[in-house]
Amino acid sequence: MNKKIIRFLWVSFIGLLALCIGVFSAITSFMVRQNNAALNRVVDTYMEGMSTQIQRHFETMVDMRLIQVGGIVQAIPPESVTTLDQTTRERFERAAAYRGFIHLALYSIEGEAEVLYGEDVTVEDKEIFLADMNNGDKLVTLGTTAGGETMLLYGISVGYPNDVGYPMSGGQRCTALVVGLPIDQINNALSLGVDSTLIFTHIIRADGTFVVENADIASDNCYDWIRENGRNYGLEDIDDTMAELRQAVEARTEFSMVVSIGGEAGHVYCVPLPNTEWTMVTVMPRGVLDEALATLGNQRVWTALAGCSIIMLAMLAIFLVYFRFSRQQKAEHANRAKSEFLSNMSHDIRTPMNAIVGMTAIATKNIDKPDQVKDCLRKITLSSRHLLGLINDVLDMSKIESGKLTLDMELISLREVMDGIVSIVQPQISAKKQVFDIFIQDIREERVYCDGVRLNQVLINLLSNALKFTPAGGQIHVTLSQEPSPKGEGYIRTHFLVEDTGIGMSPEFQSRIFESFVREDNKRVHKIEGSGLGMAITKYIVDAMDGTIEVQSELNKGSQFHVTLDLERFEEREEEMLLPAWDILVVDDDERLCISAADALQEIGLRADWTLDGSSAIEMAERRHAEARDYHIVLLDWQMPGMDGIETARRMREKIGEDVPILIISAYDWGSIEAEARAAGVSGFLSKPLFKSTLYYGLSRFKEGAEAKNEADQEAGADYTGRRLLVAEDNELNWEIARELLAPYGFELTWAENGRICLEKFQASEPGWYDAVLMDLRMPMMDGYEATRAIRACDRPDADIPIIAMTADAFSEDIQRCIQCGMNAHAAKPLDMRELLRTLQGLMSPTANGPG
Repeated sequence: MNKKIIRFLWVSFIGLLALCIGVFSAITSFMVRQNNAALNRVVDTYMEGMSTQIQRHFETMVDMRLIQVGGIVQAIPPESVTTLDQTTRERFERAAAYRGFIHLALYSIEGEAEVLYGEDVTVEDKEIFLADMNNGDKLVTLGTTAGGETMLLYGISVGYPNDVGYPMSGGQRCTALVVGLPIDQINNALSLGVDSTLIFTHIIRADGTFVVENADIASDNCYDWIRENGRNYGLEDIDDTMAELRQAVEARTEFSMVVSIGGEAGHVYCVPLPNTEWTMVTVMPRGVLDEALATLGNQRVWTALAGCSIIMLAMLAIFLVYFRFSRQQKAEHANRAKSEFLSNMSHDIRTPMNAIVGMTAIATKNIDKPDQVKDCLRKITLSSRHLLGLINDVLDMSKIESGKLTLDMELISLREVMDGIVSIVQPQISAKKQVFDIFIQDIREERVYCDGVRLNQVLINLLSNALKFTPAGGQIHVTLSQEPSPKGEGYIRTHFLVEDTGIGMSPEFQSRIFESFVREDNKRVHKIEGSGLGMAITKYIVDAMDGTIEVQSELNKGSQFHVTLDLERFEEREEEMLLPAWDILVVDDDERLCISAADALQEIGLRADWTLDGSSAIEMAERRHAEARDYHIVLLDWQMPGMDGIETARRMREKIGEDVPILIISAYDWGSIEAEARAAGVSGFLSKPLFKSTLYYGLSRFKEGAEAKNEADQEAGADYTGRRLLVAEDNELNWEIARELLAPYGFELTWAENGRICLEKFQASEPGWYDAVLMDLRMPMMDGYEATRAIRACDRPDADIPIIAMTADAFSEDIQRCIQCGMNAHAAKPLDMRELLRTLQGLMSPTANGPG
């Protein structure tokens, strides 16, 4: 029995030993193959990544230089040059020198060159160069000066296809404008020699000769150098490999191969360079990786010899595979979700773009109607601001996801916010033929402190979802109301309610709606675009504002989002809004709007009656007319069931005559119905929502002996004659924009091209000469921060002059940094003239200007 057990144990031991040896041998053989495969994959991936990075860097450098050449053509248009006189030559010379070029020449169709700047240059492959230039293409090639210096040439066609090139001394027109730079700029710009111990990068021509040689190679031809190394290493198929390499270079395709380099295996990767006839060749010796992988293999062998049993290794392998698979699935899910977000982001951007394009088309169509064009431009401005806010939000996405969202609290008008929302969503509402309305209830404070961009984003996100998931003919309502805040008298609790009659949501999805990249996986929404990120961002913003957001939804019946914010009141009281005790008739099919409008009208001193349909309105107006006490003004909703506002106005005119003003009230665009409405006897238009200020300014124009006043008129009437501004701006186009926007208000502007010049002009002026400084932040020589500190450090009585940052750096941390360095305020580009003028008025001294 014992012998049987011992025999069994020995047999089992030998069997297990044989199994271990077999398994170990199989694993070792497998790992050797895997090591070689991994080495090739690693090298391929690394070489492809390095080459792609350098290729893109080269492409970026070439594109930048070609843009600069195009800039010369834009600065000196061919049609503006009638003769190549000395003045024109000097302009070309200055334009080339300003952009860092050392050579500039014009070439005729036949290839005759006329050098305007720098030395004469002989162009390499002149036939190819002329063919590309005469065909209107762009090209990068080489040239050689009389002194033997190699020069990098950038050529751009200026005579194709309309034969309007620059005139040349011989009487012909040029076909191309060519500039030159030292060839060393390729090496410097691409950093080809960063690590010459591991990787070499060369640039060659189609015949294998070097354009840039990034190593000490004892050959003038790359093909010969690789072939010679391969033969010395004993590669029998090197000639076939080189033939494939030549074919790939001529066909301008990528190519990868392994050959002997310096006595050891090396990886060669070739990729064509754009806008040239050249190819980039990257070479990496494999010795370092071979040694590292060999060491890794030995470690695995010794680890396997001292390892656990096959079962434990199998269990561990299964666990590792499962863990890796799980992590890979999670990473793939996150990447897929983010990819979908990027591909669907176009929807959020198209929302304000639709408004911009639509309002531009309306303005163009009605160019002879100044009031309507002005209204379109106002809506374009509002939509542009929202688009800018969207771009800022995309750039700020990482901060939002990490919970580091910052707010920029500023004084805003709820009326302006809601007007902007209406302007943005109008085109889509009209396109889908949906019913849209905004209701105002108990608004006590129109002006509050809030992050206007973020609030706008919250409302647009909610309305975008309502628009997407509500079918044609469905209803979308926004209700704005206020009540006392539990935070005290300094705050007002403001409610934003967005309701729709769309497809609704399942209870399961409602619990996950505020997660990032989440959309309901349902056939009902598969054809509806969306990023899946809007609700998550909305929740982040509302939480950052210490507010709440709630959702109620039912499948196939619609959804309701309720945002509650406690906003700080604006303490300064506005001018008293009172009108004569007129009798007003409000007609709208929604009882809530009628009650709200009647309350607002009573607050500004008017008496208001209301009714819910056109027939009743006609009867009420006719009865008052018969009693010789007509309503002073009638407010008619445009879209009402049965008899709409225009038909009601037409019939009402027949009953009461032309004396009573009739105004259409609507959240839709006035331009699309104006002609029909005017023909029916309508006197004008008021845009919903009907805030108290909207009603006051809209009805003031009917006040006897007085003209209507509104904020736009007040802004247009601002006069700053004699006020002097010092504008520090390194971009000439931005300077022109600032000058054109500010000069009509009477400002005298002085330009400083950078921070140092700004400081020098301020120091050279008499104290009190300038009223304020508009300071760009990113400038050469001295940036805006340094210039501000230097001005503040001046020993002058006006060293505390108002300095306003005027920059595209518009995040909250940028504003805080401006204030910390001594600036008084911040104005983001593109400029909001209303805010900039308000800032200047608040900062500039009311006393007269300084000397002069």
